[in-house]
Amino acid sequence: MPKITVNGKEVTLPEGAKVIEGFRASGEEICHYCWHPGLSTAGVCRLCMVEIEGNPRMQIACNTEAQEGMVVTNQSDKVKEAARFGLDFHLINHPLDCPICDQAGECGLQDQYMKFGKYTPEMAERKVSKHKVVDLGPTVVLDSERCILCSRCVRFTAEVSKTDELGIFNRGDRAEIGVVEGRRLDNDYSLNVVDICPVGALTDKDFRFKQRVWYLEHAPSLCTGCSTGCSINVYYNEEGAFRVKPIENQEVNGFWMCDRGRSIYKHLNKGERLLQAEIKKADGIESVAAGEAVKRLKETLDSVDSEKVAVVVTAQYTSEEYAAFFKYVKETLKTQQVYYWINHRESFDDFDGLLMRGDQNPNTKGLLDAMVESGFNLSWDDLKQKVHAGKIDTILIVGPENQAAYPDIIDRVHELAAVPRMVWFSSNPVKELLESQSETWQIPMKTFFEKEGTYVNFKGVEQKVKRGSTMVVGALSLVDISTLLSGGEVTVNNPFYTTPVKTNYFVGQRGTL
Repeated sequence: MPKITVNGKEVTLPEGAKVIEGFRASGEEICHYCWHPGLSTAGVCRLCMVEIEGNPRMQIACNTEAQEGMVVTNQSDKVKEAARFGLDFHLINHPLDCPICDQAGECGLQDQYMKFGKYTPEMAERKVSKHKVVDLGPTVVLDSERCILCSRCVRFTAEVSKTDELGIFNRGDRAEIGVVEGRRLDNDYSLNVVDICPVGALTDKDFRFKQRVWYLEHAPSLCTGCSTGCSINVYYNEEGAFRVKPIENQEVNGFWMCDRGRSIYKHLNKGERLLQAEIKKADGIESVAAGEAVKRLKETLDSVDSEKVAVVVTAQYTSEEYAAFFKYVKETLKTQQVYYWINHRESFDDFDGLLMRGDQNPNTKGLLDAMVESGFNLSWDDLKQKVHAGKIDTILIVGPENQAAYPDIIDRVHELAAVPRMVWFSSNPVKELLESQSETWQIPMKTFFEKEGTYVNFKGVEQKVKRGSTMVVGALSLVDISTLLSGGEVTVNNPFYTTPVKTNYFVGQRGTL
């Protein structure tokens, strides 16, 4: 565990760590492109020059091993001039695409220039033209002119996804990133190359040109796409959510997340959501506020035979929600008929060796623990038998929030069509319910981004999530619903936004240039 001094700050590093990790640990900034903590060292950008006491030459921090007692600085005039020259060299052929580049506002090149560059350019030659808008695969677009050949993307496909689609082709100033002949960038982790690209060379087809990044706020959350539970940031504004990106969490997902998880933002937005409760009876469909619908539902449930009431739960909600709901089920509803709806049963235990799991639920362990604690252990097969025997009059379904993870949802609706009354709690509408001959209730619920709570991933790691924003005013959590059904009162959160005018979130955050 060598101790080194970085710009006057003493830090302790693990054995074998590089000097650049000392800068990261101490919070000291250092100019760099090619180095990434989740990849091997390439040492190709030559920007992370430092002076080491006792060494007559400057060294690159990314490939110099930290030694006990080492004194390092990047504050000398010699180092600063080297960084400026390196940036100038990288910018020789870089196009002036900033006004139209998706990366503008979160571009490593812009940031590094403002921190370490600000030089007077001396290059008057014409820039080398390269390929633009190159379709690498189903998710990523390449602009070769913007690429600075840091090789991060190449190393990612070689070392992390182990799919080896990318390489550097040609030589000198004609060198370009590209896909191996006959291949496409088409793997389950392809969008991570967009995250680690320090410039705007690799862009996400889904997010491309949808929003300027300075009009986006972001909040930490958790990916609900599978039982890994990757740490993420959700990027959103007054118009809705637009993308998710991974946050480093060495206990769970490291630096990465899968492409499947990137799409979970879509079901958060109003266009996909159940905005009001929908109550369908023989005389038609009525739309009411969620709270009003739950109060009416309470009156209905108070008058039914509890022995003919069943409850179905999915593993997509927080541990706090399960605790509150099961308490209501046992103490107020007074039924033991609680059934677990498992999705993707045939691939539930699959694992790709990196992050993706066949269990496409964020809190399976939390749900199963809560069911055991409450004495519930019935499955969908048990429920089907009772439905076909006509022993169920009312069924409450805590349906999947992320319906894309439940391709069998239509089949399940049809299996329950014989039940006279179906109550479906969900953030998104189940359109097939409106075709059912049963009396149906659809109650709008909050998504994972609109509430706080705890999720337990496949290996038992508890992750607490805070509320990010309100996308649908009036939507309820399962805790809210349990409280109302038990005769209590709840306060509905107001949205973060009260104006349709988009906010520039970088104002006041970036300082003056």
